[in-house]
Amino acid sequence: MNRERVKRPRIFYGYWLVLVTFIFTFLAIGCGSFAFSLFVTPLQETLGWSRGQIMLAFTIFFVTMGLVSPFVGRVADRRGARLVIPLGGVVMGLGFVVVSRMSDLWLFYLGYVLVGSGAAGMGQVPCSVVISHWFKKRRGTAIGLMAAGVGAGGILAPLISAIMTSQGWRAAYMAMAVMIWALVIPLGSLVVRTRPSEMGMYPDGEPIPPGAALEPPAALSGIPLSKAATTSTFILIALSFFAGSFASMGLVQAPVPFLQDIGFPILTAAAALSAVGIGSGLGKIIFGWLCDKMHPRFGWAIGQAMMAISVVVLLGISAESSSAPIWAYALLAGFGMGAWLPTLSILASRNFGLAYYGAVFGALNLVQSSGTATGPYFAGLMYDALGTYYWTFATYGVMLLIGIPLILMARKPSRIDS
Repeated sequence: MNRERVKRPRIFYGYWLVLVTFIFTFLAIGCGSFAFSLFVTPLQETLGWSRGQIMLAFTIFFVTMGLVSPFVGRVADRRGARLVIPLGGVVMGLGFVVVSRMSDLWLFYLGYVLVGSGAAGMGQVPCSVVISHWFKKRRGTAIGLMAAGVGAGGILAPLISAIMTSQGWRAAYMAMAVMIWALVIPLGSLVVRTRPSEMGMYPDGEPIPPGAALEPPAALSGIPLSKAATTSTFILIALSFFAGSFASMGLVQAPVPFLQDIGFPILTAAAALSAVGIGSGLGKIIFGWLCDKMHPRFGWAIGQAMMAISVVVLLGISAESSSAPIWAYALLAGFGMGAWLPTLSILASRNFGLAYYGAVFGALNLVQSSGTATGPYFAGLMYDALGTYYWTFATYGVMLLIGIPLILMARKPSRIDS
């Protein structure tokens, strides 16, 4: 009997997609978020703006990214991520060009509207849509590897700091635009495929037998955003991630000027920021793997607990401190921060299915981004009012302790095959 054999590729195409989406999230968050705090002091010294005014741009970045994310998710669900990712790269790069040339505050804010819009188009929402469709058995691990790019973005901090030191902050902004255009546009256009059926495959690398019908997108199950958003599950997840993200992004941005204020050099602050990024990248891989072994709500609770411990360490750092507590804060905070993207992604797909995953995850990302936007802005306002970050850090600790029981109360609304 002659049987037509179906060959598997030597390397599953989904792993190439993990690699390129890692690059996209690395650039979106590394340039848009991690590098931001490096510009606070130079902009203050050059243009005379207050820290509150400068940090408002960071808020604008995350608010814009959050507002655009549900739209990006819907487009990715219907038209595919291959359409939105290269466009996101174009817009984000353009935003950095605007910022590199500006001298007025309103242009600074406009530039970060573009940066935030572009980051939404090339960042975690379309990337997680792609990976969630390509993987089922090892979805948590794959999402964790993709999400590691968000944390690894902190590695850019020393490079951007070096460019800023040698050529100025305007050149550093332009360098980020060039990096994004050179990598995101070609990779997004040539490599990205939203669903395995586009390559004649099933999730996890299973080939489609000859003559078998491809599963259409409509066959996927799930709860529409309009219904999902009314469930207690969605509300509890959203509130917990708002609280945790309010604290986590503040713990990325505020410690850099804090360390400089108490006498540590900018290279030490940049190295600590890089350590946060490394810890976050490793954390995303570990927490992604854990999501294949335990319920993701437990992973997010563990991550918030680690960040809360980092707050206690940070509150004890003074001008006389050695570098040891700085590294302890950075690694604890970074590793805890690593929990958010893999756990949020798996919480969305496990609780609400894949049929409307992009829209649901995009809406949850809007709430999460609201937290990341307001946490650092709160730090800037508190510093301008009190001249210290002590009560800011204490507030972050309280928010993390609120977020833990909220996520532990979240339960799946109904049975959904995903």
